[in-house]
Amino acid sequence: MKRSGPVYLAVSSRQRQFEALTRAHAGDLYRFAYWLCGQDALAQDLVQETLLRAWKSLDALREAESAKPWLLTILRREHARLHERKALDTVELEDNLAEDAAWASPERHGDAAELREAMSRLPHKYREPLLLQVLGGMSCDEIAAELDQQPGTVMTQLFRARQKLKSILQGGRPEAQHGLP
Repeated sequence: MKRSGPVYLAVSSRQRQFEALTRAHAGDLYRFAYWLCGQDALAQDLVQETLLRAWKSLDALREAESAKPWLLTILRREHARLHERKALDTVELEDNLAEDAAWASPERHGDAAELREAMSRLPHKYREPLLLQVLGGMSCDEIAAELDQQPGTVMTQLFRARQKLKSILQGGRPEAQHGLP
């Protein structure tokens, strides 16, 4: 039997919810992933893995307002899994492609590159809360819950992270700022 007219595929509400989630947060996820790993292709892979895990456990998301912290948590865990496996053998393409403007990322040049390099010099215990706050848009309470720490501890880490970052950007060593550990 031949059908006439357009054929419409039924799109589930779950799929619509996921598509809206992806549209709203994919850019933030990529920026956070890029800051974590420093490689475009790897950041894209991390985002894809994050979205795949999010799709599989979409029913665990209870409130739309908690979507971004939920996704950032998944991304952080994917990044940690990547380091646990250590089976990933990446080839550094930046050296070969430095002259190719089509491959150049604005984050690899100028002030953004300087900031990225300075942040990479921060100790992990300061860098991670700062990234969650600045790139993830998370509050101190959300960061504390994410990192399983007290809010006061997170506030101290954020303060020290900013002081150390300021020192690095001004040409100093991060450890020399106000005797901070």
